[in-house]
Amino acid sequence: MTYLAHTAHAQLGALWLSCVGWTLTAVALGLIQWRVWQVSDREVISSGVAWVGIWRACFNSYTVVTPGFKVMHCRYISLTEAFTPPEIVAGQVLMVLSLLVGLCGNAGGVYALRNIYFGKSSLVRLSFFTSGALCLLAAVMSLIPLLWNLTAVVTNQTIVFPPEFKMPQSPDSQYVGCGIGVGMVGSALMIVSGIIFCLYKLPVKPKPRAELCVREQVHLDGSLPAPSVTDSRGALTSCVGKQNPAFELHEHL
Repeated sequence: MTYLAHTAHAQLGALWLSCVGWTLTAVALGLIQWRVWQVSDREVISSGVAWVGIWRACFNSYTVVTPGFKVMHCRYISLTEAFTPPEIVAGQVLMVLSLLVGLCGNAGGVYALRNIYFGKSSLVRLSFFTSGALCLLAAVMSLIPLLWNLTAVVTNQTIVFPPEFKMPQSPDSQYVGCGIGVGMVGSALMIVSGIIFCLYKLPVKPKPRAELCVREQVHLDGSLPAPSVTDSRGALTSCVGKQNPAFELHEHL
């Protein structure tokens, strides 16, 4: 059984980074704080702050309350609604796909490390490369909606919500919420882990002892190599080199 565990310390750390990045991506998917709207009219939005995620738009209110939420009014943003902006549609689709692809990447990393620790060198390089490619693909899938929504906030783009959302037509100001920040960190960790997975290389196999002896003798004196001594099973035990006259003279004294 080949010992390969010492060759995959970096990949073990990459698997840990990938799992943390995948978890942060899942957390960002469920957060409502992607866009934070500041509004001056507090008749309905009591706190003056509304949150827009890729699944829901919410705000605290003492007049309009959603059942199941104590003082919060939330409305779900549907993928097929006409008012839903393209960056939110991309977020709903690509973030879910990113989770699925990232899960497959983590599973591939676990499989490759299993082969490493059991001394199975077959398909290890391919497994690590596939796992890294999937992690990189998952990171790209999540970065597209994250950067798209970030751009929408920076350029102060608004969303025309229907009346039942109780949201203003446009905020006084808006800024990036923690949902985008958490997603960015998760994507960065997935990219780092994917690169480390792809850089794995199997160690170079040592050359047979007989070949090393032959090369040493030719390199030293340029003459043909002397025959090797083998035991009863045919295994190489030593190589016969050139005799040292000074050593022989010392033995005769």
